Amino acid sequence: MPLLINQQLVEHDSWQRADEAADFSSAAIPAQVDLLVSWDQWQRARDVLLARGGRLGVLIPNDLDLAQLAGDLPRLALVAIDFPSFADGRGFSLARLLRQRYGFTGQVRASGDVTWDRLRFMQRCGFDAMEIDAKRFTPAMLQAFSEISVSYQGAADGIAPLYQH
Repeated sequence: MPLLINQQLVEHDSWQRADEAADFSSAAIPAQVDLLVSWDQWQRARDVLLARGGRLGVLIPNDLDLAQLAGDLPRLALVAIDFPSFADGRGFSLARLLRQRYGFTGQVRASGDVTWDRLRFMQRCGFDAMEIDAKRFTPAMLQAFSEISVSYQGAADGIAPLYQH
């Protein structure tokens, strides 16, 4: 799956997704792996995962109350937000809350139904990484970040709205 980080296509994703069937309580988890776990896995094995060392990330559903994760944010290097469908934009709000309300400085990644026409808006809301389905991806998608040259509202990216210039 192609991955954009900071508006650049990256060849290798250092994050390994944990198998949903993984039983973290019975086996040692290698600390040298950047491990991305689902929200369900995080809830089941939070203490074991935190004790393992190494970088951790959590893939959260787009309807999660971030207060449930807020206390753990300083221990996470990545929060991935699921976009289950194009019609559901709640992930935009979660990214902005992560950056502005909770001060999260790690990677915020969009996962799921990520499309060209939403990349710039995702970036403005605080996403710095986007996973794009291989069937949808073309290198021309990188143009999405420069297609709109002015902003009419403030956002998590710190770009001042046009009326403030």
